[in-house]
Amino acid sequence: MPRILLIEDEPGLVVTVSDLLAAEGYEVESAADGETGFHKASSGGFDLILLDLMLPRKTGFDICRDLREKGVDTAILMLTAKTLVTDRVVGLRIGADDYLTKPFDPAELLARIEALLRRIRKENRIPVRTFQFGDVEIDFESTEARKAGRPVNMATKELQLLRYLVDHRERVVPREEILQKVWEYASEVSSRTVDVHIAWLRQKLEDNPQTPRHIHTIRGKGYRFTP
Repeated sequence: MPRILLIEDEPGLVVTVSDLLAAEGYEVESAADGETGFHKASSGGFDLILLDLMLPRKTGFDICRDLREKGVDTAILMLTAKTLVTDRVVGLRIGADDYLTKPFDPAELLARIEALLRRIRKENRIPVRTFQFGDVEIDFESTEARKAGRPVNMATKELQLLRYLVDHRERVVPREEILQKVWEYASEVSSRTVDVHIAWLRQKLEDNPQTPRHIHTIRGKGYRFTP
């Protein structure tokens, strides 16, 4: 079931849109101000964000820009009450995927959402340069990692493994695929090295390595990273 985050400060519109999306089978969560919406969006787990531009505490423009800078590539559909071309151009340039002007027809909203979700399913995710989950911040380009603000020493192969899991987040990645893509091993090579490196990542990045929140073992299949 696709998950949608609605960041909107008009209570009536929140109820209307939430009911509309729920009736179509979407799981909907909402936020009434920009700051709350940004933190929810940063946590990941959403397939699409409906983002109003004019919000208290943090504008939609700021949210969109900051999410992209953090490496969050969730699809963003902007909602704006203005018809100014400059608003749409700026929004699209800083990372939004589409826009819809208020007041909008419910059928058009649903059509645009469906189109964006179809596009996401067809396209591979763009490899991220930076990523944040929980209290962990990773800069893959500078090879720097921090947890709760403190530096974490990570080996090159650990970063490569983590980046592959992040780039394929929310999907179960088989051990054989990790060996081929990260280690460039043939498929018949033992997968024990993957298990060991996964354990090291958990020790360094998870609050409780024995009960991980982000790096999950899917028994008999592989691993799944969940922001």
